[in-house]
Amino acid sequence: MPKAVWTGNLSLGLVNVPVSLYAATQPKDVRFHLYDREGRRVRYRRVVEMGPEDPWEPTSPAPSAASARAPSNDDVDEPSVPPTPRAPEPAEPEPFGEREVDYADLVRGVEIDRDRFVMLEQEEIERARPQPSHTIDLEHFVSLDEIDPIFFEKSYFLAPRRDAEKPYLLLLKAMRNAGRVGIGRFVLRTKPHLVAIRPMEGVLGLETLYFGDEVREPREIVSTLAGIKVSTRELQMAESLIDMLAVSWDPNAYADEYREELLRVISEKTAQEVEAPTTASSNESRIQDLMEALKQSVEAAKKAKAPAKKRRRAG
Repeated sequence: MPKAVWTGNLSLGLVNVPVSLYAATQPKDVRFHLYDREGRRVRYRRVVEMGPEDPWEPTSPAPSAASARAPSNDDVDEPSVPPTPRAPEPAEPEPFGEREVDYADLVRGVEIDRDRFVMLEQEEIERARPQPSHTIDLEHFVSLDEIDPIFFEKSYFLAPRRDAEKPYLLLLKAMRNAGRVGIGRFVLRTKPHLVAIRPMEGVLGLETLYFGDEVREPREIVSTLAGIKVSTRELQMAESLIDMLAVSWDPNAYADEYREELLRVISEKTAQEVEAPTTASSNESRIQDLMEALKQSVEAAKKAKAPAKKRRRAG
């Protein structure tokens, strides 16, 4: 059973249905980490860019005069030896590069123009942040086909909590019979969401929606179609091709071939890594190898000893 990402109530007028929210999708992309060639994990650091106007600060304090002076005869018991020539001092690093930054020193900022930023303290962000909500208020009901799929952001399932099955089922059937989806709002974690709640097969689905100003105007992307005409014959041929390829939707008919190929390669490499140490560490294999080595050693010793006996007899 997956873990609920939110619990609260689905509110329709005076009716409150206790519900839990679960992610409806489960991405299965192969996720990689970064390693060096020795198998050590590579991680990222937070660094700040150092420009020519930034003063360079040494990473370690300069040695004091007491620690920098050469030892005298009073400091050591060994006989005096000629002083070893000192290595030249390393050149001071260039005042450019990167410097690691502690998390406590980070400040969030918004770029409003090139090289212009507005910095916000954490307290200012917290004051603007909405409070978590415990209720999804259904404000309106619309037809599902009126919502363009471009507004759908992420899919969830709403499940009834304990002793809420009957009002949940009542709302599910009423929405299905009406052919409508409910539009509401709530705060998930720290972000406000516009949502569409729709009846599905045995469950209420919840789709988080993009707000209207988050969807680009299509004319910003395609503005060159005005004045272009297509002939009736061209249109009929295109429609005929579409009819030939028309099928019922079956999501299981499509697979992520790239992911499957990666998993196949990973499986093969895993089998090789597991098989090798198993063979090498097997007690039975070690015993057989040892017995074979002893046998070959005895036979080699016999062959070496036989010519020596013949030589002694001949002598």
